[in-house]
Amino acid sequence: MKWSEALIPTLKEDPQDAEVISHKLMVRGGFIRKLASGSYSYLPLGFRVLSKVKAIIREELDSRGCQEVLLPAVHPPEIWKKTGRYDLLGAVLIKFKDRSGKECVLGPTHEEIITDLIANNIRSYRELPQTFYQIQTKFRDEPRPRFGVMRTSEFIMKDAYSFDCDIEGLNKTYKKMYEAYCAIFERCGLPFIPVEADPGMMGGNVSHEFMVPAVAGEDRIVVCAKCKYAASTEVAKTDGIGGRAKNQKEKTLPIAEVETPGITTIEKVAELLKTEQIKLVKTLLYKADDKTVAVLLRGDFEANETKVKNYLKCAVLELADAATIERVTGAPVGFSGPVKLKDVRIIADNSVKDMANFITGANKKDAHVINVNIGRDFETKEFVDIRMITPDDGCPACGKAIEIKQAIEIGHTFKLGTKYTEVLGANYLDKDGKENPIIMGCYGIGVNRIMASLIETSNDKDGIIWPLSIAPYSVIVIALNIASEVVKKMADDAYRKLLKAGYDVLYDDRDISAGVKFKDADLIGIPVKVVIGERNAKLGMIEAKDRKTAKVDLIKSEDLTSHIKSILK
Repeated sequence: MKWSEALIPTLKEDPQDAEVISHKLMVRGGFIRKLASGSYSYLPLGFRVLSKVKAIIREELDSRGCQEVLLPAVHPPEIWKKTGRYDLLGAVLIKFKDRSGKECVLGPTHEEIITDLIANNIRSYRELPQTFYQIQTKFRDEPRPRFGVMRTSEFIMKDAYSFDCDIEGLNKTYKKMYEAYCAIFERCGLPFIPVEADPGMMGGNVSHEFMVPAVAGEDRIVVCAKCKYAASTEVAKTDGIGGRAKNQKEKTLPIAEVETPGITTIEKVAELLKTEQIKLVKTLLYKADDKTVAVLLRGDFEANETKVKNYLKCAVLELADAATIERVTGAPVGFSGPVKLKDVRIIADNSVKDMANFITGANKKDAHVINVNIGRDFETKEFVDIRMITPDDGCPACGKAIEIKQAIEIGHTFKLGTKYTEVLGANYLDKDGKENPIIMGCYGIGVNRIMASLIETSNDKDGIIWPLSIAPYSVIVIALNIASEVVKKMADDAYRKLLKAGYDVLYDDRDISAGVKFKDADLIGIPVKVVIGERNAKLGMIEAKDRKTAKVDLIKSEDLTSHIKSILK
């Protein structure tokens, strides 16, 4: 492709609304343009990258016997209501009415749709196992679109669904898909880490996320360098009290109320009472479906709402609002505590179990209580792991030191079991003629996120550094002075030779300064630059530069294709 004939609108400055490097470079490099909040157009360069990512996905899945389908984007709400996810997803679902007034849903995912399809088309064990996938645009009413194409209302996703007769079959399929994911992400040049994860609203009991460590990541993962344990912080188990401080045995002291006028935070209460945060117990009030629950944690720890939700087995978990807190405790937000808390279920993190003489809210405005002790001042028998892991905790697997990293989720796999097939009637007849629910798995990849994640992890001060596998072009031919006859002739010849040899080639034939051409080439990140200047052209020589290593070779024009082959091998 000749640059003079292409739409590659590069920019010198970062867009004002861009927060992360991938968003900045994708806009500056002419890969994307914003239409509205959470909605982007992919320009030719961006589309070429997406196409190469999709090609890799298809090659790896097709080679493992997966079959590609295309499912409807517009769904009837009734099928979502059958599984309960119509209410569970709530405002995330984008809904509209057609001309007849019938409600429709834009699909954020397709578990219900593929299961309904299988329910109506597979009846016998002889037709199983089967795995299907699609690459399609999905929709969700994202409350806070950000980071360019990483969090959008409209996104491209590869979702796959497997159907087996039994758990043994699912385990084999899951392993196959897990290996396919590793191959896909390796080929895309991503430094990924598979981690144990929470299935969330998808359901099932086994789940893995494929994460790319990056500063821009909105997720957090736990990694152990010793035993290679890796998990999402949502599911990583803790050792109870953590490494920062140990609960000490103390003589029980008399409970007492102290005034804390206007002081509502753990930090400020500890400061006022001249103590450490580890001597406080925070009381968080949640609405678990339709019931209020009090969650107790040591003052320096954070609640892990995924663990809380899973322990309570509730469909919806959210912090209680101010009105509920005042109704339940008799005090405004910031003064809640377990002492004299009536008709509320109390669950406590393991970190609280052996604490003595701790400080809590007094359920009274502008007051806290000191020297609180479990058993004497309030009761709870429920001690569970419901806090976030910290860098001071030991590895859940081997006890050694851990590291907590920010990461971007690029893929997620689930063992769903019969969550959808039982509800939607996807059954099969076994060898004995008995009807059984089909066992299901689900596997997703964020296609847009692969593109953004690669840029987050592969860039320098000048721009993007693409791997050959998903680069929009393999080689860029730069004619430094296109007005020079000798330069144009050699550049034209180099362009033709490389195309004939089967390379994706971008030919910068613009009549602009060499400086701008070099800056643009580095910005868009093509793996190899072939530079043709007048002095070298007169000597029959061409300069080849590797974008990643910055290594420059001066070669004879007749050796161009063989040299490019050696660089890109």
